[in-house]
Amino acid sequence: MKVNRIKLPFKIKKPVLALGPQAKNSVCFAKGHFAYLSPVRPDLSNIKDFLKFQSAVRYFLKKSPEIIACDLHPEYESTKYARQLSLPVYPIQHHHAHIASCMVENYLGNEKVIGVAFDGTGLGSDNNIWGAEFLICNYKDFQRAAYLKEVPLLGGESAILEPARVTQAWLYSIYKDKFLDLKLDWAKKIDKKKWQVLKNMYLTGFNSPLASSMGRLFDAAASVVLAKDKANFEAELAIELERTARRYTLPAIAYKFVISRNKGSYIINPAPMFKEMVFDLKSKEAKEKIANRFHLTVAQMIRKISLILRQETHINKVVLSGGVFQNNLLLCMALDLLYKEDFKVYTHKYLSCNDSCICLGEAALAGF
Repeated sequence: MKVNRIKLPFKIKKPVLALGPQAKNSVCFAKGHFAYLSPVRPDLSNIKDFLKFQSAVRYFLKKSPEIIACDLHPEYESTKYARQLSLPVYPIQHHHAHIASCMVENYLGNEKVIGVAFDGTGLGSDNNIWGAEFLICNYKDFQRAAYLKEVPLLGGESAILEPARVTQAWLYSIYKDKFLDLKLDWAKKIDKKKWQVLKNMYLTGFNSPLASSMGRLFDAAASVVLAKDKANFEAELAIELERTARRYTLPAIAYKFVISRNKGSYIINPAPMFKEMVFDLKSKEAKEKIANRFHLTVAQMIRKISLILRQETHINKVVLSGGVFQNNLLLCMALDLLYKEDFKVYTHKYLSCNDSCICLGEAALAGF
């Protein structure tokens, strides 16, 4: 099996085998000062991918790992498989692993950093869905310092391929049922009977897990701007939103958002952003401009929270990871804003920022 070798910034205490996440899965064996990663498998729910995953695990088990690391999510096939192995198991929080992997690639030691982990889904330590996280962390532990306000995913995973459900949840939280009368192209497509079912889910919490997910925020914005309610694959509309935003080349101004504090963490509320986006749409502003302003708004969220956390902690290093940063427009906007504030910023050098880097972070955290 062809493996990818990465040098570690510290020596692993015990040889560790990290089994990675459910999608974009890679397996990592770490020993001494090196980590070895398997090829990436798209989805472990696919039998062919799972069999190749098993083969990679058997290959690395021959190297005699002493501990197993896995994702915190109990329903991932990789996590279930970890429980079957006769070795001590260390569950690792998904977004902490994201940041740790990027720290390893940049050869950072055990200093604390501001970790910005933006993706679609990762189980949080509070058993809710995370995905828009600002962590103060090192290889030993992490603190969830800030996050995007949670919104219910109406119908659970169904909201991934029906992004309009996320939009409806956000707009209902702002306008209540009046959002149905906004006279937007997107709103005209809403099935009123179906909305009553979804509204009941919103009000009761039935099959509607709370999610602090930047991936889902992109879905919601894309759905309302592009007037599309369904996607053929995860992040399809977000990808189209980035393409749309790139066509706007004039200077733009970010939308408004609110930052509040609760139980020691900062919460980013994008409700004012949605109100301004609705106003722009009703004013017949170009979709390209609205899409560009949305990207700039998310970049400003990163800048403002990073400034707040630096003032509190005196940490000047910002580490960016998570699949949302595959959006190169957002990445460039965020880097530009952070560099202007004299932050030292770190991004992935060898691996993708998506979940294929998770196993490296798991290995580093379990073996530190």
